[in-house]
Amino acid sequence: MPRAYSATIQFNQDNAAGQPAADSHNETTRGRTAIKLYMHPVSMTCRPVRLFAADNNIAMDEEFVDLMTGAHMQPPYSAINPNCLVPLLEDGDLKLTESSAILKYLADKIGSPAYPKDLKQRAKVNEVMDWINTNFYREWGYNLCYPQLFPHLKRRSDEAQAATLEFGKANAKRWLALLNDYWIGPNKTYLVGNTITIADYFGAGIVTLGEIIGIDFSPYPKLQRWLAAMKKLLNWGKINEAFDGLREAVKGQKFITLS
Repeated sequence: MPRAYSATIQFNQDNAAGQPAADSHNETTRGRTAIKLYMHPVSMTCRPVRLFAADNNIAMDEEFVDLMTGAHMQPPYSAINPNCLVPLLEDGDLKLTESSAILKYLADKIGSPAYPKDLKQRAKVNEVMDWINTNFYREWGYNLCYPQLFPHLKRRSDEAQAATLEFGKANAKRWLALLNDYWIGPNKTYLVGNTITIADYFGAGIVTLGEIIGIDFSPYPKLQRWLAAMKKLLNWGKINEAFDGLREAVKGQKFITLS
């Protein structure tokens, strides 16, 4: 069974991107129902939500869903979220799945500049989030990294596994080059300019998946520069403790990477 706990960690109030965190968004102390996030701390799609919430002092109760024991596939969680995936956000009578949608909702809820009100700027944030969530994540996650990490995503035969990884490897290189040269490019600190947006939170959670299998990002210096900026966020270390632990735990294992 999943264990439940409240997110009582005291997060830093100013982020390293130069934006002050919101004063306080503690729904409980205002007499309203607290926001609740069903999550796993290693999840590539939960970490962006947790980091954004931490950087903006959004109080949330967190319920741990143990993906490693299959708790997400069975009641009570499967009854709450038939997708059987994390994250899931509850805010009063609202239930919201999908990391991208949750980030947009939270940013709008607190009026964060990380999701610009200007129509054209917002469209660019949506554009890069959609690109990461479809083109990039498909090959990066499901055709390269995850088949090597999770037994239920490993192909049934060695031949099929090798073909999947080769396909994922070739396309991951293509998308990493595009991320490096086009989306980030030579003159931007972040994905949509020189101001951090929710696209950066989302993208950093997905891209850092490659660290688990030992991807060498040195051929992509602009991407490295962007990740370095994200890792300077004051709550990055706290939110990524479990992720960093997994990376260290599998460090000696042999994986197919990009070389």
